[in-house]
Amino acid sequence: MHPFLEKAQQLKQQLNWSLILGVSFFLIVVFSLVQITSGVRQWLVENKDAQIKHLAVLGKPHYTDEKAIIGAIKKADLSSFFDLDVKNIQSLVQDLPWVATASVRKQWPDTLQVYVVEHQAVAVWNSDLLLNQSGEVFQASSAKLSDQLPQLYGPEGSEFEAWVAFKQFDDMLKVNNLKLTSLALSERFSWQLWLDNGIRLKLGRKEKAKRVQRFIDVYPRMEKRADAQVDVVDLRYDTGLAVSWKLLEEAQLQNKSKA
Repeated sequence: MHPFLEKAQQLKQQLNWSLILGVSFFLIVVFSLVQITSGVRQWLVENKDAQIKHLAVLGKPHYTDEKAIIGAIKKADLSSFFDLDVKNIQSLVQDLPWVATASVRKQWPDTLQVYVVEHQAVAVWNSDLLLNQSGEVFQASSAKLSDQLPQLYGPEGSEFEAWVAFKQFDDMLKVNNLKLTSLALSERFSWQLWLDNGIRLKLGRKEKAKRVQRFIDVYPRMEKRADAQVDVVDLRYDTGLAVSWKLLEEAQLQNKSKA
């Protein structure tokens, strides 16, 4: 046989074997995928009725009872592990008064894990609501709080502004051994402050921090009056201030002289 024809014959045989091997590999892959798909389908059929049997509450909530969390979760349909709507459960848990955020995760074969983060209350808002550390309002029972919180008042929507201002003024006063206990913002955005010693500060609507500092600078001289105590300090002036006094009774005078 001519060498060229012999080489062509060998090449043809090699191509045939490559084609056979390629087709065989393809058929094996297709068969394996069919088997896997069939197996998964059969597994899903066998486990379609898998139910949630265990609930794990994580995050160590302080104000929210674990029973309340479980009760909220049980409002959802827990009959199927696969059909369980985790977003619905998340919403149900976050509807609880003290819960700020909740994350929900399913763990095969029958467990539901719920991680709870609570609000951190920092102030009472308009007497019946609470503010968290982000200046967001939420409704929960303040009776569960161990410490007395500052009282903040203001129009709806001004919660964050009021909390930021309270922190600023409280820091300024604290450095000078004064304590801020309450703040009020009027509908016309005029500010008033109350200190733990009973003094009320009228700040008006502008240059609030500057006016608080003016009070701090002058207050040591106000304390020197022996027969009266500062009641209201009106700082709604570009310069200066006005002071209202309340006269002290004899017992109060004796206490002040001893202090």
